[in-house]
Amino acid sequence: MKSLLRCLAVAALSLAGPVWAASPLDGAGQVVVVTSEGWDSTHGRLQAFTRTDGGWKPEGTAFDVALGRSGSAWGIGLHPAVAADAAHASGQAIGDPRKREGDGRSPAGVFALGTAFGYAAQADTALPWQPMQESSYCMDVPDSPYYNRIVDAERVGAEAVEGSTEPMRLDLHNKGDVRYQQGFVINHNPHNVPGQGSCIFAHLWRREGEATAGCTAMTAAHMQQLLAWLDPRQGPLFVLLPRVEYARLQQAWQLPALAAAHGPTP
Repeated sequence: MKSLLRCLAVAALSLAGPVWAASPLDGAGQVVVVTSEGWDSTHGRLQAFTRTDGGWKPEGTAFDVALGRSGSAWGIGLHPAVAADAAHASGQAIGDPRKREGDGRSPAGVFALGTAFGYAAQADTALPWQPMQESSYCMDVPDSPYYNRIVDAERVGAEAVEGSTEPMRLDLHNKGDVRYQQGFVINHNPHNVPGQGSCIFAHLWRREGEATAGCTAMTAAHMQQLLAWLDPRQGPLFVLLPRVEYARLQQAWQLPALAAAHGPTP
């Protein structure tokens, strides 16, 4: 009888359609949250959170970050695709764009973190560290077999990195450029689908508030604080959303509550 009741319950759930019970933040003990004023905003605010028995607890104070020069757009990550699909189904495609290669938008959604990287041999972080060489490139060429991956030209060959606009030692390729001195990979488009966006990082800004090509940029001091805090054993995640979308999805995705002082950004 118990088995029959269990089967009937499962059948009822199946007839009712899919149930989205899980949050994309399930299993995460740390989350880095970036919110902006809208899809076209080139600036945002970043707040880190730690999960406790009582819920999400803010770590430190929120600070300003720079986003893509064209704002943000739905990316491919850990969040359910239906979140973006539902918005498009409502006929608001112009207001909620999708991330594409070269669009100058930072991907919105929930993402795992990849390796940390930089110019030095090591840094104060528990994240896996990848020191960059003059021959290191992130491939942003959609038809490359290395698309959306950091590779070393000395290993894959000079021809394999032809056309890439992402040398990882910007200081050596662009007159002392500090942007990739320290940073970490945001795992947008983890299956490396051609044309869906590549080489998404959190990195330093070159000038205060300078918009990016699709990354999230900040001061060196804030980056150092983040790198020292992030712990891969805690399954850290990265969340980026316009504030309206954040409010709409907060309950369903079990997102941290933002402080009232989380006000407008430049």
